[in-house]
Amino acid sequence: MTYRILSIDGGGIRGVLSITILQRLQKEFPHFLSKINLFAGTSTGGILALALAAGKTPDLALKLYVEKGKEIFKDTTFDNIKDAFGLAGAEYSNTGLINALREEFGDMRLKDLNTRVLVASFDLDNESANMDMPRTWKPKFFHNYPGEGSDENELVVDVAVRTAAAPTFFPIYQGYVDGGVVANNPSLCALTQAVDKNTGKQRLTSVALLSLSTGGYPKYLDVMNADWGLLKWGKNLIDIMLEGSLEVAHYQCTRILGQRYLRISPRLSRPISLGNLAEIPALVKTGQDYNLDAAYKFIKKYFSD
Repeated sequence: MTYRILSIDGGGIRGVLSITILQRLQKEFPHFLSKINLFAGTSTGGILALALAAGKTPDLALKLYVEKGKEIFKDTTFDNIKDAFGLAGAEYSNTGLINALREEFGDMRLKDLNTRVLVASFDLDNESANMDMPRTWKPKFFHNYPGEGSDENELVVDVAVRTAAAPTFFPIYQGYVDGGVVANNPSLCALTQAVDKNTGKQRLTSVALLSLSTGGYPKYLDVMNADWGLLKWGKNLIDIMLEGSLEVAHYQCTRILGQRYLRISPRLSRPISLGNLAEIPALVKTGQDYNLDAAYKFIKKYFSD
Protein backbone atom coordinates (compact mmCIF):
# COMPACT_ATOMS: atom_id res chain seq x y z
CA MET A 1 0.00 0.00 0.00
CA THR A 2 1.48 3.34 -1.07
CA TYR A 3 1.62 6.14 1.50
CA ARG A 4 1.17 9.37 -0.44
CA ILE A 5 2.53 12.78 0.56
CA LEU A 6 1.90 16.16 -1.04
CA SER A 7 4.36 18.83 0.08
CA ILE A 8 3.93 22.52 -0.82
CA ASP A 9 6.63 25.20 -0.50
CA GLY A 10 6.26 28.67 0.95
CA GLY A 11 6.21 31.78 -1.24
CA GLY A 12 3.41 34.20 -0.34
CA ILE A 13 1.25 35.17 -3.30
CA ARG A 14 3.27 32.72 -5.42
CA GLY A 15 1.02 30.09 -3.87
CA VAL A 16 -1.30 31.00 -6.76
CA LEU A 17 1.11 29.12 -9.02
CA SER A 18 0.89 26.03 -6.79
CA ILE A 19 -2.90 26.20 -6.81
CA THR A 20 -3.00 26.50 -10.61
CA ILE A 21 -0.86 23.36 -10.90
CA LEU A 22 -3.14 21.54 -8.44
CA GLN A 23 -6.20 22.55 -10.45
CA ARG A 24 -4.69 20.99 -13.57
CA LEU A 25 -3.68 17.80 -11.72
CA GLN A 26 -7.16 17.45 -10.25
CA LYS A 27 -8.76 17.99 -13.64
CA GLU A 28 -6.68 15.14 -15.05
CA PHE A 29 -7.15 12.95 -11.95
CA PRO A 30 -10.41 14.01 -10.20
CA HIS A 31 -9.79 11.83 -7.11
CA PHE A 32 -6.10 12.65 -6.81
CA LEU A 33 -6.33 14.79 -3.66
CA SER A 34 -8.60 12.35 -1.84
CA LYS A 35 -5.89 9.69 -2.05
CA ILE A 36 -3.25 11.73 -0.22
CA ASN A 37 -2.35 10.53 3.28
CA LEU A 38 -0.31 13.53 4.40
CA PHE A 39 -0.42 17.17 3.35
CA ALA A 40 2.69 19.13 4.29
CA GLY A 41 3.37 22.82 3.84
CA THR A 42 5.27 25.89 4.89
CA SER A 43 3.94 29.46 4.98
CA THR A 44 1.56 29.87 2.02
CA GLY A 45 2.08 26.14 1.41
CA GLY A 46 1.11 25.49 5.01
CA ILE A 47 -2.13 27.38 4.55
CA LEU A 48 -2.83 25.39 1.39
CA ALA A 49 -2.02 22.11 3.14
CA LEU A 50 -4.46 22.95 5.93
CA ALA A 51 -7.15 23.96 3.42
CA LEU A 52 -6.77 20.77 1.38
CA ALA A 53 -6.75 18.63 4.53
CA ALA A 54 -10.00 20.35 5.52
CA GLY A 55 -11.54 19.17 2.26
CA LYS A 56 -11.42 22.49 0.43
CA THR A 57 -10.73 22.37 -3.30
CA PRO A 58 -7.93 24.19 -5.16
CA ASP A 59 -10.67 26.36 -6.73
CA LEU A 60 -11.77 27.56 -3.28
CA ALA A 61 -8.17 28.09 -2.23
CA LEU A 62 -7.53 30.28 -5.27
CA LYS A 63 -10.66 32.25 -4.47
CA LEU A 64 -9.19 33.00 -1.03
CA TYR A 65 -6.05 34.49 -2.59
CA VAL A 66 -7.82 36.46 -5.30
CA GLU A 67 -10.72 37.79 -3.23
CA LYS A 68 -8.88 38.29 0.05
CA GLY A 69 -5.46 39.21 -1.32
CA LYS A 70 -5.97 42.96 -1.02
CA GLU A 71 -7.07 42.53 2.57
CA ILE A 72 -4.21 40.18 3.45
CA PHE A 73 -1.49 42.30 1.82
CA LYS A 74 -3.04 45.65 2.66
CA ASP A 75 -0.48 48.44 2.90
CA THR A 76 -1.10 52.11 3.64
CA THR A 77 1.02 55.23 3.82
CA PHE A 78 0.09 55.57 7.50
CA ASP A 79 1.36 52.05 8.22
CA ASN A 80 4.56 52.76 6.33
CA ILE A 81 5.20 55.91 8.34
CA LYS A 82 4.32 54.18 11.62
CA ASP A 83 6.67 51.29 10.83
CA ALA A 84 9.40 53.60 9.47
CA PHE A 85 8.95 52.03 6.01
CA GLY A 86 9.80 48.54 7.22
CA LEU A 87 12.69 49.48 9.49
CA ALA A 88 10.69 49.46 12.73
CA GLY A 89 7.75 47.21 11.88
CA ALA A 90 6.50 44.55 9.49
CA GLU A 91 5.50 45.50 5.96
CA TYR A 92 1.95 44.19 6.42
CA SER A 93 -0.40 43.79 9.36
CA ASN A 94 -1.59 40.24 9.99
CA THR A 95 -5.17 41.39 10.73
CA GLY A 96 -6.39 40.78 7.18
CA LEU A 97 -4.81 37.32 7.10
CA ILE A 98 -6.32 36.35 10.46
CA ASN A 99 -9.79 37.57 9.45
CA ALA A 100 -9.67 35.75 6.10
CA LEU A 101 -8.57 32.51 7.77
CA ARG A 102 -11.26 32.75 10.46
CA GLU A 103 -13.88 33.07 7.73
CA GLU A 104 -12.59 29.87 6.14
CA PHE A 105 -11.79 27.71 9.17
CA GLY A 106 -13.73 29.18 12.12
CA ASP A 107 -12.92 27.26 15.32
CA MET A 108 -11.71 24.14 13.50
CA ARG A 109 -8.80 22.34 15.16
CA LEU A 110 -6.16 20.11 13.61
CA LYS A 111 -7.97 17.04 14.94
CA ASP A 112 -11.04 18.07 12.91
CA LEU A 113 -9.21 17.88 9.58
CA ASN A 114 -9.96 15.00 7.21
CA THR A 115 -6.31 14.14 6.60
CA ARG A 116 -2.97 14.20 8.39
CA VAL A 117 -1.00 17.44 8.10
CA LEU A 118 2.50 18.66 8.88
CA VAL A 119 3.01 22.43 8.99
CA ALA A 120 6.39 24.07 9.56
CA SER A 121 6.94 27.07 11.83
CA PHE A 122 9.66 28.42 14.12
CA ASP A 123 9.21 28.92 17.86
CA LEU A 124 11.22 31.93 19.04
CA ASP A 125 11.07 30.89 22.71
CA ASN A 126 10.04 27.54 24.18
CA GLU A 127 9.58 29.28 27.56
CA SER A 128 10.99 26.24 29.31
CA ALA A 129 11.41 26.40 33.08
CA ASN A 130 12.96 22.93 33.11
CA MET A 131 16.71 22.93 33.74
CA ASP A 132 17.01 19.74 31.67
CA MET A 133 15.42 21.54 28.71
CA PRO A 134 17.11 24.93 28.26
CA ARG A 135 15.11 27.95 27.19
CA THR A 136 15.78 28.33 23.47
CA TRP A 137 14.28 28.89 20.05
CA LYS A 138 13.59 25.87 17.86
CA PRO A 139 11.84 24.63 14.72
CA LYS A 140 8.27 23.51 15.28
CA PHE A 141 6.37 21.12 13.04
CA PHE A 142 2.68 21.08 13.87
CA HIS A 143 0.94 17.78 13.10
CA ASN A 144 -2.29 15.98 13.90
CA TYR A 145 -1.04 12.42 14.24
CA PRO A 146 -2.50 10.94 17.44
CA GLY A 147 -0.41 10.15 20.48
CA GLU A 148 2.16 11.92 22.62
CA GLY A 149 3.39 15.17 21.08
CA SER A 150 0.32 15.63 18.88
CA ASP A 151 -0.84 19.17 18.11
CA GLU A 152 -4.36 18.00 17.33
CA ASN A 153 -5.97 20.52 19.69
CA GLU A 154 -4.34 23.55 18.04
CA LEU A 155 -6.66 25.87 16.13
CA VAL A 156 -6.16 25.69 12.37
CA VAL A 157 -6.18 29.50 12.18
CA ASP A 158 -3.38 29.82 14.75
CA VAL A 159 -1.20 27.25 13.00
CA ALA A 160 -1.81 28.93 9.64
CA VAL A 161 -0.82 32.39 10.89
CA ARG A 162 2.22 31.01 12.71
CA THR A 163 3.59 29.31 9.61
CA ALA A 164 3.01 32.42 7.47
CA ALA A 165 4.58 35.02 9.77
CA ALA A 166 7.45 35.83 7.40
CA PRO A 167 10.05 38.07 9.09
CA THR A 168 9.78 41.73 7.96
CA PHE A 169 6.60 40.92 5.99
CA PHE A 170 4.20 39.97 8.82
CA PRO A 171 4.39 40.44 12.60
CA ILE A 172 5.50 37.66 14.94
CA TYR A 173 2.41 35.67 15.93
CA GLN A 174 2.06 34.02 19.35
CA GLY A 175 5.84 33.76 19.54
CA TYR A 176 6.20 32.04 16.15
CA VAL A 177 7.58 33.08 12.76
CA ASP A 178 7.43 31.63 9.26
CA GLY A 179 8.56 28.04 8.95
CA GLY A 180 10.51 29.09 5.87
CA VAL A 181 13.40 30.17 8.08
CA VAL A 182 14.16 26.46 8.57
CA ALA A 183 12.16 24.49 5.97
CA ASN A 184 10.64 26.50 3.14
CA ASN A 185 10.47 23.21 1.27
CA PRO A 186 9.07 20.81 3.90
CA SER A 187 9.39 17.65 1.79
CA LEU A 188 12.07 15.97 3.87
CA CYS A 189 10.30 16.96 7.11
CA ALA A 190 7.13 15.30 5.81
CA LEU A 191 9.04 12.18 4.81
CA THR A 192 10.64 12.01 8.26
CA GLN A 193 7.23 12.30 9.95
CA ALA A 194 5.78 9.61 7.72
CA VAL A 195 8.43 7.04 8.64
CA ASP A 196 8.60 8.00 12.33
CA LYS A 197 7.82 4.86 14.35
CA ASN A 198 5.55 6.79 16.72
CA THR A 199 3.49 8.77 14.18
CA GLY A 200 3.38 7.88 10.50
CA LYS A 201 4.73 4.35 11.09
CA GLN A 202 5.44 3.82 7.37
CA ARG A 203 8.17 1.82 5.70
CA LEU A 204 10.39 4.01 3.55
CA THR A 205 9.73 1.79 0.54
CA SER A 206 5.98 2.43 0.79
CA VAL A 207 6.21 6.25 0.59
CA ALA A 208 5.66 8.30 -2.58
CA LEU A 209 6.16 12.04 -2.35
CA LEU A 210 5.06 14.83 -4.69
CA SER A 211 6.74 18.17 -3.95
CA LEU A 212 5.23 21.38 -5.29
CA SER A 213 7.26 24.57 -5.65
CA THR A 214 5.85 28.09 -5.79
CA GLY A 215 8.20 28.85 -8.68
CA GLY A 216 11.94 29.07 -8.95
CA TYR A 217 13.62 32.12 -10.40
CA PRO A 218 17.14 33.33 -11.12
CA LYS A 219 18.42 35.51 -8.30
CA TYR A 220 21.99 36.29 -7.35
CA LEU A 221 24.23 38.89 -5.73
CA ASP A 222 27.05 40.20 -7.90
CA VAL A 223 29.26 40.96 -4.90
CA MET A 224 32.46 38.96 -5.32
CA ASN A 225 34.61 39.46 -2.18
CA ALA A 226 32.32 42.22 -0.88
CA ASP A 227 32.77 43.25 2.74
CA TRP A 228 29.18 43.65 3.90
CA GLY A 229 27.75 44.30 7.33
CA LEU A 230 24.21 44.00 8.66
CA LEU A 231 22.98 47.16 6.96
CA LYS A 232 24.04 46.09 3.46
CA TRP A 233 22.92 42.50 3.86
CA GLY A 234 19.51 43.80 4.94
CA LYS A 235 16.60 42.01 3.33
CA ASN A 236 18.89 39.78 1.27
CA LEU A 237 19.35 37.73 4.44
CA ILE A 238 15.60 37.11 4.61
CA ASP A 239 15.46 36.08 0.95
CA ILE A 240 18.43 33.76 1.37
CA MET A 241 16.81 32.19 4.44
CA LEU A 242 13.45 31.67 2.75
CA GLU A 243 14.72 30.64 -0.69
CA GLY A 244 18.19 29.24 -0.15
CA SER A 245 17.22 25.94 1.46
CA LEU A 246 14.64 24.86 -1.11
CA GLU A 247 16.97 22.70 -3.17
CA VAL A 248 18.54 21.08 -0.10
CA ALA A 249 15.36 19.11 0.68
CA HIS A 250 14.99 18.34 -3.03
CA TYR A 251 18.51 16.88 -3.14
CA GLN A 252 17.88 14.78 -0.02
CA CYS A 253 14.49 13.43 -1.12
CA THR A 254 15.84 12.59 -4.57
CA ARG A 255 18.60 10.47 -3.04
CA ILE A 256 16.38 8.82 -0.44
CA LEU A 257 13.25 8.06 -2.47
CA GLY A 258 14.55 7.85 -6.02
CA GLN A 259 11.70 7.30 -8.50
CA ARG A 260 9.11 7.49 -5.73
CA TYR A 261 9.73 11.24 -5.51
CA LEU A 262 8.91 14.05 -7.95
CA ARG A 263 9.27 17.79 -7.62
CA ILE A 264 7.24 20.20 -9.75
CA SER A 265 9.15 23.46 -9.98
CA PRO A 266 8.19 25.88 -12.79
CA ARG A 267 10.68 28.63 -13.52
CA LEU A 268 9.62 32.22 -13.17
CA SER A 269 11.00 34.80 -15.58
CA ARG A 270 11.56 37.32 -12.77
CA PRO A 271 11.51 37.56 -8.98
CA ILE A 272 8.03 38.03 -7.52
CA SER A 273 7.73 39.34 -3.98
CA LEU A 274 5.50 37.66 -1.40
CA GLY A 275 2.74 40.28 -1.59
CA ASN A 276 2.76 41.43 -5.22
CA LEU A 277 -0.90 40.95 -6.16
CA ALA A 278 -0.35 42.44 -9.62
CA GLU A 279 1.55 39.25 -10.55
CA ILE A 280 -1.41 36.92 -10.01
CA PRO A 281 -2.29 36.71 -13.76
CA ALA A 282 1.36 35.95 -14.61
CA LEU A 283 1.49 33.23 -11.95
CA VAL A 284 -1.69 31.65 -13.26
CA LYS A 285 -0.32 31.69 -16.83
CA THR A 286 2.97 30.11 -15.72
CA GLY A 287 1.03 27.34 -14.00
CA GLN A 288 -1.18 26.79 -17.02
CA ASP A 289 1.73 26.68 -19.47
CA TYR A 290 4.00 24.36 -17.46
CA ASN A 291 4.52 20.89 -18.93
CA LEU A 292 3.02 18.37 -16.51
CA ASP A 293 3.64 15.17 -18.49
CA ALA A 294 6.11 13.85 -15.90
CA ALA A 295 3.69 14.69 -13.10
CA TYR A 296 0.81 12.91 -14.85
CA LYS A 297 2.92 9.75 -15.20
CA PHE A 298 4.00 9.97 -11.58
CA ILE A 299 0.46 10.41 -10.27
CA LYS A 300 -0.88 7.64 -12.47
CA LYS A 301 1.78 5.30 -11.10
CA TYR A 302 1.71 6.20 -7.40
CA PHE A 303 -1.41 8.24 -6.61
CA SER A 304 -4.19 6.68 -8.65
CA ASP A 305 -4.83 3.15 -7.40
